[in-house]
Amino acid sequence: MKMKRRPVDPEGRMPLMDHLRELRNRLIKAMLGLAVGTGVGWLFFNPIWRFVTEPFTRIPPEHCINHKCDLVVHGIFDGFFIHMKVALLAGAVISSPVWLYQLWAFVAPGLYRREKRWTYTFIVAAVPLFVAGAALAYVTMDKGLKILIGLAPGSSTVLVGVESYLGYAQAMLLIFGLAFELPLFVVILNMAGVLPHSAIRRFRRMMIFGIFVFAAVATPSQDPFTMLALAIPTVVLFEVAEVLAYLNDRRRASAPDPYEGLSDDEAAPLDLDRIDAELEGGGRGRNR
Repeated sequence: MKMKRRPVDPEGRMPLMDHLRELRNRLIKAMLGLAVGTGVGWLFFNPIWRFVTEPFTRIPPEHCINHKCDLVVHGIFDGFFIHMKVALLAGAVISSPVWLYQLWAFVAPGLYRREKRWTYTFIVAAVPLFVAGAALAYVTMDKGLKILIGLAPGSSTVLVGVESYLGYAQAMLLIFGLAFELPLFVVILNMAGVLPHSAIRRFRRMMIFGIFVFAAVATPSQDPFTMLALAIPTVVLFEVAEVLAYLNDRRRASAPDPYEGLSDDEAAPLDLDRIDAELEGGGRGRNR
């Protein structure tokens, strides 16, 4: 006896239990991808570890034992936990196409065509911006370490634990990567009509000042060099975002107004073909 398939709702609606089952399936696939990526990160731990710790090896050795700077492992089980943490971080990066796709596949069926276009733009721009921010953090990490370790008294020896260094490196890479995403949010909000260029221009100085305050507070080392290394590129990206917002508002202002010439009691024209196309393109159900 054949089971009847549930009819697909043209507006993309589905029962709550179906949403929960869909979420469960997406999470399982994302976790399997993360597990495979973690296994790869564990197998290639040594080259990954050399890459992560290279900024530490570039600091001056004056305050290190026998003029050789090495990271210190404090506990018996720290070696295992360090392997797990590095493997998980590498696995999250390696499996990012899998879990990003699962996230997109769960959200996309409920979006209209225009919203999908904005999301595509966001993803295409967000990944290179985050990578650029993380690369800048990697390049500048040794400068911040030199400043911090150089503040130690001349008669002291600096012993840096592996956990402490990993926390510093993770914070630097994450904060720089996320800071480079801030101008992208400005552009997305402007495209959505929430943040017009006139508001950006009015509060421009306050926004730039806020970027410098964020850079001073968010950087783990909080030294002037690292703060400027984060703030100046972010301000440049913000200026680019402002120009894009200006061009978008100009284009929007030059577009014909569909409501021009209508009296107060006259019905506005509806583009039914466009509405049907958006419903057909973005309102498909998730039923399989």
